[in-house]
Amino acid sequence: MIKILYVEDEPFLGKIVKESLESRNFDVKMVTDGNQVMKTFEQYRPDICVLDVMLPNKDGYTLGAEIRQLKPGLPIIFLTAKTQTDDVLKGFQAGGNDYIRKPFSMEELIVRINNLLLLSSSKGIVQNGSIPLGKYEFLPHKYELRLNETCRKLSHRETELLKILSENRNFTVNRKEILMKIWGDDSFFNSRNLDVYITKLRDYLKEDETLDLMTIKGVGYHFTTPIA
Repeated sequence: MIKILYVEDEPFLGKIVKESLESRNFDVKMVTDGNQVMKTFEQYRPDICVLDVMLPNKDGYTLGAEIRQLKPGLPIIFLTAKTQTDDVLKGFQAGGNDYIRKPFSMEELIVRINNLLLLSSSKGIVQNGSIPLGKYEFLPHKYELRLNETCRKLSHRETELLKILSENRNFTVNRKEILMKIWGDDSFFNSRNLDVYITKLRDYLKEDETLDLMTIKGVGYHFTTPIA
């Protein structure tokens, strides 16, 4: 059974969400106080965390960053009534994989939970070696990015970069990690090269508006794609 750590300080909403998730065969541990979250996290060992941002004593962003330090690959969804783009970026910087604005439907929350669980376990790679990216098909072993009948040949570094982003879709990838994997160091010159390659990939993928390659300032990149 999938274990969800659900952190929410609104008792009425929390009760509804918890019972709704449990009725769909999720095991749910609800916490209402930010100070109690990390202790519960370590004891409960959840498969995914759903964190409200506004909490007493310790906010959801701080908790997300602490959880990410302990479990880098654990999916985290933030819940918030805030609507500003800066708040969304702050959520990703804190280690979040997804962000749902209140009020939300249970159907939306459950779809997003299932999607992140699928992505975290499989990374979306199919057996024939191709990676579906929305309307595109990425074939790293052939250095190709296909859209319908069109095939774009990629350079080695374009392929390596897109592969890293694809394998970590809906997770934030650290900029330094990319530089070390592809260039072997994080010098200023290579860092500027990475900027150029990111711009190229955005251009290559522009035909599908469901794909979003977001720069998280001071952190790295967050590549959002739909589930294949």
